[in-house]
Amino acid sequence: MELRQLAYFVAVAEEGGFTRAAETLHVAQPGVSAQIRQLERELGQPLFDRSGRTVRLTAVGEAVLPYARAALRAVAGARQVVDELTGLLRGHVVMGGVSAPSVLNLPGLLAGFHELHPAVEITLKEAAPRAVADEVLAGRMDLGLLGVGPAVPPGLARQIVVRQPLVAAVSRDHPLAGRTGITLAELDGLVMLCLPLETGVRSSLEAGCAAAGFVPRVAFEASEPQVLAQLAAKGLGVAVLPESAVSIARDRLHVIEIIRPRLIGRMALVWRVEGQVGPAARALIEYARRALPDLEPAAELTG
Repeated sequence: MELRQLAYFVAVAEEGGFTRAAETLHVAQPGVSAQIRQLERELGQPLFDRSGRTVRLTAVGEAVLPYARAALRAVAGARQVVDELTGLLRGHVVMGGVSAPSVLNLPGLLAGFHELHPAVEITLKEAAPRAVADEVLAGRMDLGLLGVGPAVPPGLARQIVVRQPLVAAVSRDHPLAGRTGITLAELDGLVMLCLPLETGVRSSLEAGCAAAGFVPRVAFEASEPQVLAQLAAKGLGVAVLPESAVSIARDRLHVIEIIRPRLIGRMALVWRVEGQVGPAARALIEYARRALPDLEPAAELTG
């Protein structure tokens, strides 16, 4: 009986199937099935009922499961004790986020962490802001990077790492192309382009428009700011974007400062404030917080 077999057995039991277990373990599904069959042969009894549409534990599987979990916990505990004595950190960490601006140098951050802790496996996943927040809250991601509005969901802590003004960007032949500044109220009724509702940039726009007494007419949404900049350059409307996002099409865009009120876009690191956090995840959070800026929390709207 091997520890790998026990780990595969526990994963299949917890994920409810061989395919999902293989995805969680980052191995091929046939390999999981083969190891489980070998374990069943060694025990002389089937651990899973495969006759239905879903995989279920047999009575023997139910009885074996707590012992398998205990064995894996014992091994993990033994490794942790040794690692603490030798100063070596092991584990697997997951960071999720939206597309990060180049100023944050996310590849450099992860490379620096890997250099310090080479035995820690790092997974980086790109997802929508709401999905990142949910995954961090559920403990499936250890650290998130996303645009935020005035607050983050309960249960998350945050560190603002990017704070920049939002601007209006229009094509060179747009009626507003001669302007250098514009009030938010003057955008009432105009076709607008912006990030989706769950993003920090859109939250800032919606709050500003509400304070000005109107609902923005957002006709085009995209999760990539650069796509919105390109659409605005084609004359499809007024894009409201972070100042750094218009650089890709600046030669074809006219950028206008939004005044009264000034809109601010913010991006933050987020992590769980409750629940168990492993040593590797704690090390990643602490390293990222030291490596990235810690900007003073500020009001979403300023005069």
